[in-house]
Amino acid sequence: MPCTDAVTPRNPGALDEAWAKVPQVTLGFWIIKILATTLGETGGDAVTMSMGLGYLAGTAIFAVVFVAAVLAQVRATGFRPWLYWATIVASTTVGTTLADFADRSLGIGYTGGTTLLLALLLGSLWAWRRSTGTVAVETVADPKSEGFYWMTIMFSQTLGTALGDWVADTAGRGYTGGILIFGGLLCVVGALYFLTRTSRTLLFWAAFILTRPLGAVVGDFLDKPLDHGGLAISRYAATLLLLGLIAACVALLPQRPARRAH
Repeated sequence: MPCTDAVTPRNPGALDEAWAKVPQVTLGFWIIKILATTLGETGGDAVTMSMGLGYLAGTAIFAVVFVAAVLAQVRATGFRPWLYWATIVASTTVGTTLADFADRSLGIGYTGGTTLLLALLLGSLWAWRRSTGTVAVETVADPKSEGFYWMTIMFSQTLGTALGDWVADTAGRGYTGGILIFGGLLCVVGALYFLTRTSRTLLFWAAFILTRPLGAVVGDFLDKPLDHGGLAISRYAATLLLLGLIAACVALLPQRPARRAH
């Protein structure tokens, strides 16, 4: 199916009944998600570090962009691929700067930041399930579920940044070690998906959360100095490259709305 500005079913009047406002979860979805989370790290660091604006100012800037994108997403009448992925990218950048602000500026460290953000993420999922009865993404088709969906995503992106930094720095695994750890955990989730009947909703959120620290350590590996275990690529260059790859994937890979769960 060619990518268009809005993707709707053949019977547009059945949108609310049969289609969610989020994409089908396919291999292409995970490819774009990992690229977006990596972009969140390089783009967030480009603003806070390379531009020297600091974590608080960077968080404020990206928070405004994220809120604007979420409001546009909620107001949309159907699944719009470009808007959806722009909102995901916005969530990854604000997640990066917010996690860095909590870990470094507030002085609670990577361990404290990871613990705090994990509690916020679990609280968001609990409130979502208590309010709507499910946290399945196939049900995201109304303002209430969309609000919980994007709040949960923002917390997961922020947690992922803190968790990636904790593994690479506090746990001493480095960037390549972090890539192997989180890549390996994603392989475990994939094996559970194909080989067991484990809840698909549980596996989705496990994979969604794990792709963020993977993107965080990949982003750090790309732009950190050579003597810190990175490749010393310019944050601006890495960010532009990742933006181009994401745009190409959104344009070329099938973008279909998920069929709404009943």
